[in-house]
Amino acid sequence: MKRSVLKFGGSSVADFMKIKEIAGYLKSRIEQDEQLIVVVSAMGKTTDDLLASVSHLTADPNDMDLAMLLNTGEQQTISFLSLALNDMNVRAKPLTGYQAGIETTGKHLKSKISSIKTDFLEELFDSHDLLIVAGFQGFNKAGELTTLGRGGSDTTAVAIASALDCPCEIYTDVTGVFSTDPRIFPEAKRWEKISFEEMMEMSALGAGVLETRSVELANNHNIPLYLGKTLSKEKGTWIVPNDQMLERKAVTGVALDKEMAHVTITYPLETKTFLTDLFIKLEEAEINIDMISQIQNQDGLQLSFTFKESEERELNQLFDALKESYTNLYVKIETTYCKLSVIGAGMRDMTGVASKIFKTLLASDIPFYQVTTSEISVSYVVDEQNGEKATRLLCQAFNL
Repeated sequence: MKRSVLKFGGSSVADFMKIKEIAGYLKSRIEQDEQLIVVVSAMGKTTDDLLASVSHLTADPNDMDLAMLLNTGEQQTISFLSLALNDMNVRAKPLTGYQAGIETTGKHLKSKISSIKTDFLEELFDSHDLLIVAGFQGFNKAGELTTLGRGGSDTTAVAIASALDCPCEIYTDVTGVFSTDPRIFPEAKRWEKISFEEMMEMSALGAGVLETRSVELANNHNIPLYLGKTLSKEKGTWIVPNDQMLERKAVTGVALDKEMAHVTITYPLETKTFLTDLFIKLEEAEINIDMISQIQNQDGLQLSFTFKESEERELNQLFDALKESYTNLYVKIETTYCKLSVIGAGMRDMTGVASKIFKTLLASDIPFYQVTTSEISVSYVVDEQNGEKATRLLCQAFNL
């Protein structure tokens, strides 16, 4: 019997009508002699609404309480979908992350999956046609509820598929992987296939289609991964191993990350101890930083890096703690920038890509402030007001 993991995002289950339609689709799959594990997100903007409600109670919530609260969003969805399926005579079983045996490590709101107890899932298939698992959530060794961070339902789905060694289909409100966001550049091309390597780079650089860890998991465990539009007959995109890509373009996509902030740190005194303390605290807080640049001269240290805006509260707390020991520390956080990235595995073997990017931006008088490169990407910090314009220009320049 064919087995697959299917994941439906928040926009796909945003209201009861959509949940009923998905239930009907799942019933048709079951009738084709399939076994399904369905992973769902919270309905619509439920997670955002839950976070907003916290401000009525406290300005400084602790992570354990937040994780407990946020777990309730997905629990609503698994219950509603199970109710709809059982009403259609489909033997469905809703499971929280705890019940599904998704054990995690790390901080309550940024946990990583350490193991999944598949024996219980296998047993349930003896008496059920379909299992519905709450995405985004798990539990730690202390038995406390945890969450996997933004996009965590993608990671849940691929982790279960990896544990059960079956394909994973992720359904959302887009029809596949495009060369860039079609809302910015309507002529963007949709790819039938893209490599794991390029998809990981695009996700990490802000494309927002798939969570980076989910793509990495699929790649590590060789899990077929499909991205398509919910209940659409349009073909989506298969993310495949690099060796299955017969033709490599110099550039596959342009990613624009608007949820990025930029920090500049100035410290005039001896810097070795300060830098050690800074990076220890960043590691302890599990804050990811990018595009790091450092200048050391007679005036002291100037260090700059980018980070996700969603981590600004934690970063400010970190700097407040550092200022208690380093009173001459000056920190400036700016949110008026964005990160523009050009991605393509063909960059390794083709020359002229960076030159074309520079010439395109310069010709349109678009300034850039920091540049970083990897083997298959080039990223720029540009003014937020120029981000979408630059994206369109680069898509046109590379025929994307």
